[in-house]
Amino acid sequence: MAEKAILAAVRKAVDSARVVDMHTHIYEPRFGGLLLWGIDELLTYHYLIAELFRARPDIAYEKFWNMPKPAQAELVWKELFVERSPVSEAARGVVTCLEAMGVKPGPKALAEARKMLAGCKVEDHVDRVFKLAGVEKVVMTNDPFDDAEREVWLAGKGPRDDRFAAALRIDALLNDWPAAAAKMRAMGYEPSGGESGPDAAGDKEVRRFLADWKTRMKPAYLAASLPPVFRWDAGDLPPGTPARAAAQARVFSRCLLPFARDEGLPVALMIGVRKSVNPALKLAGDSLGRACVEDIEALCLQWPTVRFLVTMLSRENQHHLCVAARKFGNLTPFGCWWFLNDPSIIREMTAERIELLGLSVIPQHSDARVLDQLIYKWRHSREVIGEVLAEKYAALAKAKWPLSAAKIREDVERLFSRNFREIARI
Repeated sequence: MAEKAILAAVRKAVDSARVVDMHTHIYEPRFGGLLLWGIDELLTYHYLIAELFRARPDIAYEKFWNMPKPAQAELVWKELFVERSPVSEAARGVVTCLEAMGVKPGPKALAEARKMLAGCKVEDHVDRVFKLAGVEKVVMTNDPFDDAEREVWLAGKGPRDDRFAAALRIDALLNDWPAAAAKMRAMGYEPSGGESGPDAAGDKEVRRFLADWKTRMKPAYLAASLPPVFRWDAGDLPPGTPARAAAQARVFSRCLLPFARDEGLPVALMIGVRKSVNPALKLAGDSLGRACVEDIEALCLQWPTVRFLVTMLSRENQHHLCVAARKFGNLTPFGCWWFLNDPSIIREMTAERIELLGLSVIPQHSDARVLDQLIYKWRHSREVIGEVLAEKYAALAKAKWPLSAAKIREDVERLFSRNFREIARI
């Protein structure tokens, strides 16, 4: 194939690929207000809130939080879209969403978007967004310790929408064992043990809890967001380890890993978040830290039958994680998470992964908290991923390797959906 034909084939394959988005924070419509959607939710997303306070450091945090959401959205719009050009990735993403939904971008677009969405049924908006984003299926983040969400699951409200798969979120068990144990007792379980984690009988109760929620949710995987200092092996903790860290390692190694192995469930680990470095910013106040890839290598070595999907928040971890994945077939790097979800870094990470791991990765996930974000996160990522793939195929053609549009399409489908489907068996 000539270079021009390669570019056209890659662009067509990438633009038309139906995505399975393996990690989001959006919900089926039956979850009611837990599903965030619409222009005001887009504008009050925590990325833009953090940017607002950089633009207007004179605004008191509490003054902003005490505003009703429409007023918050109007302030963000004025400062980041009218007074300044929306050049950041989060701001440009809103512009992409507006244009895709037929709203002319510009200073008057907020009022026009509100008018267009007024009276829109959420089910119709889900259909529209999935079509515009080219998304076939998303995986939610489902936390049985969240009271509002648990009520929906227990009540069995409404039929399941097959486009939304579940992920069983286990952060509460790992990051705050005493509070999680108290909630489990309120749900009728008996997680015996102490501040440093469950005892042997408590381990069984945690696994019973997980089994019950696996039956109820039918999750694609177990999921946890973890700090950079996370260590998983309860048998390898130094003397004097704080109770919280000891409980985290015990629950992970004695409860979650045996459960994942026995049930054949993948484990998705998102490592590197440092919570609330600026508590006044609420969700916008988290930061990052460099994680220990050596710990993940030991995990993959000692639990070879468990499939691990791993993403790390620090850019400095990415090369080491790729090298680790070369050594362990049960380790799959995925996505460009959070602060890495910028085109320049997506390009770097995608090229690095393909050069080291070929087509055996999951190049992106949206991490969307607002339904509409599926549009911009996938449109922007497709563009960058397509550019990287075009370079790689052009290099193959230069070396006289035979290529076809059909083969390129098959490779792209593998990256955008098949790799994850095969791991999660969905």
